[in-house]
Amino acid sequence: MPDSRTQALFVLSAPGDSAGPELQLLSIVPGQALQPSSPFTGPTRKMPPSASAVDFFQLFVPDNVLKNMVVQTNMYAKKFQERFGSDGAWVEVTLTEMKAFLGYMISTSISHCESVLSIWSGGFYSNRSLALVMSQARFEKILKYFHVVAFRSSQTTHGLYKVQPFLDSLQSSFDSAFRPSQTQVLHEPLIDEDPVFIATCTERELRKRKKRKFSLWVRQCSSTGFIIQIYVHLKEGGGPDGLDALKNKPQLHSMVARSLCRNAAGKNYIIFTGPSITSLTLFEEFEKQGIYCCGLLSARKSDCTGLPLSMLTNPTTPPARGQYQIKMKGNTSLICWYNKGHFRFLTNAYSPVQQGVIIKRKSGEIPCPLAVEAFAAHLSYICRYDDKYSKYFISHKPNKTWQQVFWFAISIAINNAYILYKMSDAYHVKRYSRAQFGERLVRELLGLEDASPTH
Repeated sequence: MPDSRTQALFVLSAPGDSAGPELQLLSIVPGQALQPSSPFTGPTRKMPPSASAVDFFQLFVPDNVLKNMVVQTNMYAKKFQERFGSDGAWVEVTLTEMKAFLGYMISTSISHCESVLSIWSGGFYSNRSLALVMSQARFEKILKYFHVVAFRSSQTTHGLYKVQPFLDSLQSSFDSAFRPSQTQVLHEPLIDEDPVFIATCTERELRKRKKRKFSLWVRQCSSTGFIIQIYVHLKEGGGPDGLDALKNKPQLHSMVARSLCRNAAGKNYIIFTGPSITSLTLFEEFEKQGIYCCGLLSARKSDCTGLPLSMLTNPTTPPARGQYQIKMKGNTSLICWYNKGHFRFLTNAYSPVQQGVIIKRKSGEIPCPLAVEAFAAHLSYICRYDDKYSKYFISHKPNKTWQQVFWFAISIAINNAYILYKMSDAYHVKRYSRAQFGERLVRELLGLEDASPTH
């Protein structure tokens, strides 16, 4: 990125202000003019028109990963029985059964029923065609012994050792299957409790449930919704990544951002962030790595170290809607924009001299810097993505943390698989909705459907 941008500190005023001509004095090369390392965005592999739902899913969870689950589950079952006594009803699980087991779990993302055992219940959520593939007793046995990593190695200290190899494999497949757009967002996806369950369960059931002991953060392509990278942070623990070592949230969130962007250096990505991540120190650090940022700033939630206090306090008399002030330090702009309230943004990706507009249905067009318009556009897309896809997360809620992480990761893999499906020729053969794609995947994993979308 050229270093022709003025390094001194400037105060810029909104259009129409007497100080307006000062804007013409700045020679700034905006971050958004940068070209990404590759202009190509989307799938790296062309899937045939006959590709099935399971073909897209297995781009991320291939047979070799499933075979490892079979081996680890059988190993755990054997060790468990050596320690606690023989289980006469147990028979070693097979690859076909493991696929069916996953299919049953994934079905809860379509039915939104928290208990997968409802399939065999004969009640509202029962499904006779699915129930005939495997008996409930067999399913419960596999569920009892299911493992991704059966035993802890002597060198392992990470709290997620039982699922970390799967997360690493998933990350590798995300990287190889998709090239993201230049603009991306760091955020926490919506993975909270199913509102239907919360509305219908008793207080006793709520008290029995354990709170999640981890937070899940993602780096997400803002033009497609494809989740590029996952980061899981345990909320307990005394290790270097545990909250015992990170007492203040800005430090924690900066660590999360660095982890999510460790593979983004030198690619001229523009990363949009929320108030908890936005900070001058982090943005300057990322800029040195060839990563540019645009983030919403909050005096209460953000790390405001190094920022002028005059820009963080609201004036006694509010300005007109669309008015703004900007201060610059090096390549970084601090924008204070007014629209029925003060909104502050920090960016080194967009030039403050470039104008944008926010369009409101009732108010019409409201002027703003381009950075504000870009932030609103990309974040609104991610919000729509969350509203649409978060309801397809697997509803099964195990008590063990590693299993919770595993099923959330599987849910993300399915959503990514659907995004690749919609960008492929197979989508033009049979236009499945997200729900239909999930139903098709379940039936293919259970061996109930011919793996071709043409049927």
